[in-house]
Amino acid sequence: MEIRDIKLLFETFKEKDLYNRYITNNHIEPLLKNFSNDLEVEIIGFSVKEKSIYGLKTGSGDKRILMWSQMHGNESTTTKALFDLLNTLLGTQEEPKHILKNCTLYLIPILNPDGAEVYTRINANNIDLNRDAQLLTQPESVVLRNIFKRFKPHYCFNLHGQRTIFSAGNSNFPATVSFLAPAQDATRAITTNRKVAMEIIVEMNEALQKIIPNQVGMYDDAFNLNCVGDAFQSKNVPTILFEAGHFFNDYEREETRAFIYISLLTAINYISDNNVTGENYQNYFEIPENDKCFLDIIIRNAKLSQNDSAELIDIGILYQEKLIGGRVSFIPKIEKIGSLVNFYGHREIDAKGSLIKGAEGKSIEVDYENVCVIINNEEITLLLK
Repeated sequence: MEIRDIKLLFETFKEKDLYNRYITNNHIEPLLKNFSNDLEVEIIGFSVKEKSIYGLKTGSGDKRILMWSQMHGNESTTTKALFDLLNTLLGTQEEPKHILKNCTLYLIPILNPDGAEVYTRINANNIDLNRDAQLLTQPESVVLRNIFKRFKPHYCFNLHGQRTIFSAGNSNFPATVSFLAPAQDATRAITTNRKVAMEIIVEMNEALQKIIPNQVGMYDDAFNLNCVGDAFQSKNVPTILFEAGHFFNDYEREETRAFIYISLLTAINYISDNNVTGENYQNYFEIPENDKCFLDIIIRNAKLSQNDSAELIDIGILYQEKLIGGRVSFIPKIEKIGSLVNFYGHREIDAKGSLIKGAEGKSIEVDYENVCVIINNEEITLLLK
């Protein structure tokens, strides 16, 4: 399947009723009612606050692929991409139909509906579900483990989102999409099922390099058996971590959504059409490991004092994501003050040696939170444009 064909499918089948960063059960439940009989929808359990956790099954093939999204409630980009994918596979186009003949897919679009509702990473008991793979103290963790046992997947896709700080290597390229074939033991051995996961990642990376060159990263494979991906990999099921990251000016992650969709469709098409042995895994190690080289805004060459001899400094700002009135707002907050020569800003402002103040003449300090700064008596907005 050519990349231009996949992009066209995305534009055709993108789910228009899912957009922005705030995605909850209230958003997906109307959509579930509209799917054809080709999609089995079931309630597979309940969250801490008794919200339904949905499981979706489609396809009739022998190759079983399990995917789950919003294990962290504030990581919704991959959920949008899952519905785009479902629309494609269950739509009118013939080209992707062979996937459902060769594969059976089981999708959990929102594993953590309580966290999704209040837009937090953790669940209602303040537990990170991605650190609960062994103790299984949370109902959501038990739901996922039960489906894993029942469905008996040949492949697992663990779908997440990452912050704007990540770069693809030590570079000025954002890690728009990142992958990982998690370790399955403390030695981080390159096992057969890790090679299978790596080979699929190589295929996705080759597709993405055609449209976002140098913007694909790889996560550190430090082993933690409490993490779900590591736990499932340790059970000899090839498991892939997907991370939806930042694309230029795409804070709503609508562009990144397309790249995740392209990755998912590329992966399942490759699985559908091939006996994935792990033989072609070596190029996985050419993907640069993620670094943390970005801030949302950097103000360069600023002074905090009117003293002529005051040194020039840089000011680094990160957006804080806050749920306000049913929508995620991005509130600027000063993260770093000093020399930021080793960092890049998604937006950069040159103060040209001018004095910088906060709104109403307040001093600039770390953790200062406001929508603007004053540079040389001019008010500069820090809000998204």
